[in-house]
Amino acid sequence: MIYGAIKGLVQYGLDTGLITDEDAVYARNQILDVLKMDEYEEPEGEAGREELEQILKELLDYAHETGVMPEDSVVYRDLLDTKLMNCLMPRPSEVIREFWSRYEKSPEEATDYYYKLSQDSDYIRRYRICRDMKWTTETKYGTLDITVNLSKPEKDPKAIAAAKLAKQSGYPKCQLCMENVGYAGRANHPARNNHRVIPITINDSQWGFQYSPYVYYNEHCIVFNGQHVPMKIEKAAFKKLFDFIKQFPHYFLGSNADLPIVGGSILSHDHFQGGHYTFAMAKAGIEKHFSMEGFEDVEAGIVFWPMSVLRLRGKDCDRLIELGDIVLGAWRAYTDEAAFVYAETEGEPHNTITPIARKVGDTYELDLVLRNNITTEEFPLGVYHPHQELHHIKKENIGLIEVMGLAVLPSRLKTELAGLGEYLVEGKDIRSNETLEKHADWVEEFLPKYEEKGIKITAENVQSILQEEVGHVFARVLEDAGVYKCDEAGREAFGRFLKSVGFEEA
Repeated sequence: MIYGAIKGLVQYGLDTGLITDEDAVYARNQILDVLKMDEYEEPEGEAGREELEQILKELLDYAHETGVMPEDSVVYRDLLDTKLMNCLMPRPSEVIREFWSRYEKSPEEATDYYYKLSQDSDYIRRYRICRDMKWTTETKYGTLDITVNLSKPEKDPKAIAAAKLAKQSGYPKCQLCMENVGYAGRANHPARNNHRVIPITINDSQWGFQYSPYVYYNEHCIVFNGQHVPMKIEKAAFKKLFDFIKQFPHYFLGSNADLPIVGGSILSHDHFQGGHYTFAMAKAGIEKHFSMEGFEDVEAGIVFWPMSVLRLRGKDCDRLIELGDIVLGAWRAYTDEAAFVYAETEGEPHNTITPIARKVGDTYELDLVLRNNITTEEFPLGVYHPHQELHHIKKENIGLIEVMGLAVLPSRLKTELAGLGEYLVEGKDIRSNETLEKHADWVEEFLPKYEEKGIKITAENVQSILQEEVGHVFARVLEDAGVYKCDEAGREAFGRFLKSVGFEEA
């Protein structure tokens, strides 16, 4: 049986184009080495066309049975199956050469090749990604994307214990460093044997281009500094965004903010996220136009969006960079006590920007999302952060992806929504369940809406109703995270800031 699985993995490599016929024997011998086997018998007949997940399961089960993989858990299985997949992988130089060869024909052909490779290599685990829950909800701000992330494996207790006992390593410095290419991984650092990075030049310096292993949307990519330096939102960051967009005009690129609470999960390594996807925020229109003397060639305006977004549009991206820098400098220093906006308290800065760049036709766009990370006794996790009554759905920071209209919700919601559905259909008391009681106030808030419409909750419609309501909670999450609210007072305060920068209402 093990020989059949080995043959199946080699056949998978041939079918996907990871290897050619000339590589087959070499690849098989590499697989034997990983499994500590020194013999092989060719199974009779054609290799089966099993799914990759099943082939790897058979190989990993064998590795555990023979002691090659002592711990049988998701962390150790991921470390070993990545090593197995690397037996089918081209060298980094081959991938890079193929990418740029295709790029000469078109940037899209190059990214199509690289995205397929990243999936075929199991760096992006298709069979996990497809388990994520995904749906859309119509709101007054447009169609929001909702996802419950189930593809990121949770670490098992033994791996967590091993990671704590492991000697602290400074190599690679983080999961975004160039040194991850081909790295075997360890209990506290994912395996990257099958990882390949495309080097690109951004702002006259060496950067890397790769895909996220946990793709949240189509062609979700990461563009990261070749050096391990902290994130910083500054004029150079805007230039870097457009340097990338000029090379890959079919992609957008944006950055998390550079302060805690409103920033991303990795602030220690300068990086951006992008992809081939149009978010609800990009589709949202400008509700109030502004202009600035000296920048008559740049269209500016407040976007109709729950977060506070100033959109700059123009044919010359250098002009957007110049104006964006003026706005950033002004916002860093801006205080408006009436609107509860403080540039700093006790020397700690609070104002920053989440920038997003894209090209639409022959026009460049730069969205500047105003962020503020101030906390109070009432809102210890942040005033412009999901408020406590929404924490039953979303408590985590609102980063770049969510700013643009895609919710990344915790995996616990899968079982909680299933349990809620059962309780609602059977008319049970939600407060009697320790896991579900946190949702009780929310359910009591939305249920009357359906009763008024005469909609009876049934086993057939309960999950679609719950998903719809989760989507509306996410819209409220974004409203909480918006510095200036979408009401008269909020728009007036937003206008005050823009006028302080030198904008005039058009």
